[in-house]
Amino acid sequence: MGDGTLALTVNGRAHQVVDAHPGESLLFVLRERLGLAGSKNACEEGECGSCTVRVDARLVCGCLVLAAAVDGSEVTTIEGLGIEASSDAGLSDVQQAFLDAGAVQCGFCTPGLLMAVDHLLDDDPEPDELVVREAISGNLCRCTGYGRILEAVELAAASRRDAERTP
Repeated sequence: MGDGTLALTVNGRAHQVVDAHPGESLLFVLRERLGLAGSKNACEEGECGSCTVRVDARLVCGCLVLAAAVDGSEVTTIEGLGIEASSDAGLSDVQQAFLDAGAVQCGFCTPGLLMAVDHLLDDDPEPDELVVREAISGNLCRCTGYGRILEAVELAAASRRDAERTP
């Protein structure tokens, strides 16, 4: 907008971010200005994936993207995954699969992994293990060893297939 005000649609809701500084990252704006603390601030170098969000349907590391560069964009954060969930718990299929598989331990990497897996399954509903490993390769987890994460992806993919078959 040019006057330090950013217009963002975040998780389907319009937001005006007033007095934004040109050098503020999208992650800073989401966490500090909009109060959406689900995306984590860890490496600030785009290496760990804990700050992964969608901007206009593409995955980005929020720590590397200037908020001013996405003015007028549609942003989806981890908080937005459950918004359209059909489960009684308000969880998306991917979130539920991570719980069911025990893929959540300390939880720091979880938001980025969930965003990456959701994006992957939107693009490829039946990925093989190599495709899954590539899709989550930008997300570092120090707790799980990735076995349960891979299991969670299989559960989520199966859940989506079952949902498509059910009228």
